[in-house]
This record gives sequence, structure tokens and C-alpha cells, in this order.
Amino acid sequence: MIFDWFKKKEKYSDLPDFWREYSDKFEKKRPEKIEDTRFVVFDTETTGFDFDDDRILSIGAVNVQNKSIEIKDNFEIFLQQDKFNPETVQIHGIIRNEKVNKLSEYEALQKFIEYIEDSVLVAHHAGFDLKMINNALNRQGLPKLKNSILDTAVLYKKTRIISNFIDREKIYSLDEIAEAYNFDLSDRHTASGDAYITALILMRLLGKYYKSKDLRLKDLLKYKV
Repeated sequence: MIFDWFKKKEKYSDLPDFWREYSDKFEKKRPEKIEDTRFVVFDTETTGFDFDDDRILSIGAVNVQNKSIEIKDNFEIFLQQDKFNPETVQIHGIIRNEKVNKLSEYEALQKFIEYIEDSVLVAHHAGFDLKMINNALNRQGLPKLKNSILDTAVLYKKTRIISNFIDREKIYSLDEIAEAYNFDLSDRHTASGDAYITALILMRLLGKYYKSKDLRLKDLLKYKV
């Protein structure tokens, strides 16, 4: 046991303080109840969909805890654009010389890591956002994210299959689910706007899970990415 502790310390000895502090948070026991869990719903806007060549333009996130969206506990950053794709500007609206404070990729990742801590991360079609973040971490010489990650697209299908009102093979977009729940889509295609819409969807989905009094976080995490 002591040997394992020294191996862990040696493994992370060459990593920055913020990463070691982040990693240490996963040593504590996670909450058992969903309502005691901190979920961080996040989204990325990128220059495109190529995991190797494209880059993150912005990251938006919001905290969901105790059956409510903590609006004041939100996160939004813009990254310096070393790569520019004019074709995607019409989607996310982030122009190359936009006058907002922009951080380097390393600085942005540090702030994101410090914000998410050991929370359960949530995104829509989470595999894309997760890989973009992990690729960025790799470019900066950092390990992959340690958080458990849920996908609202997967959760949506799981809650609806029970009633057989859903195509089991269909991949539902954020727009389709939001429209099904009559959510306003005016802030679509900004990282913070998409994170907030995804948080609303998560709240609606969790409402279905709360009906099961015996449900625990471990049951929800059966659907993690």
C-alpha cells in the first residue's frame, strides 16, 4: 500500500501543481446520492471536427447540484486562435480577431481543470468534447481527464426506451431534444449557451431518475462514457 503511494507520487512528480491537486481530489469517496453530486455540464466550440488538426476555440460550463443549475457558478473562456477555419465561423460566430480576452491552450486547460475538480462531467455527444479536451491535454504534456463523464444523448435514449417511444438506433441532436422539451434555442452554438441548454436537458432527465427513491449515483454512472 505504501509502495503504491510512492509510485503514485513519483508518477505525478513532474506534473504542475494544479494537476496534482486535481488528481488528489479523486482519492476521496464520491457521494452516493445524485442530489449530493456536483455535475459540471460543458461544451466546446472548435475550428472543426478533425481531432488531430482542429483546435478548441472556447469552453463553456455550468454547475448542476442539488436539483438546480447554479447559474452564478459558470465558466466561459476563449482560446487564442492559432488555427482558423472561416467555414465554421458561421456556426459558432467566433471570428479570429474578436475582441475578447483569449488564453493560451495551456492556460485555458488549467482554468478548466481547476473549475471541474472531481465533478461528474456531462456533455451532449460527450465523446467529441472529451477527445478534443484530452488531445489538448496531451499536446501540453498532461494526462487525460480523470472525471466520470455522462452523455445526455445516451441518458435521453435510456429514459425513453422504457416507454418504447424512441428509435433505439437514432442519434438525437441537442436541437431535437431541446425542441422536444420546448427549450429556447436562441443561444445555440456558443459554448456557454450549449452548456446551459444541455444542463436544462440534464435536469429534465434527472427528474425521471429522482422518481426512483433507491437510485444512487453508481446506477447513473452505468451509462458513463
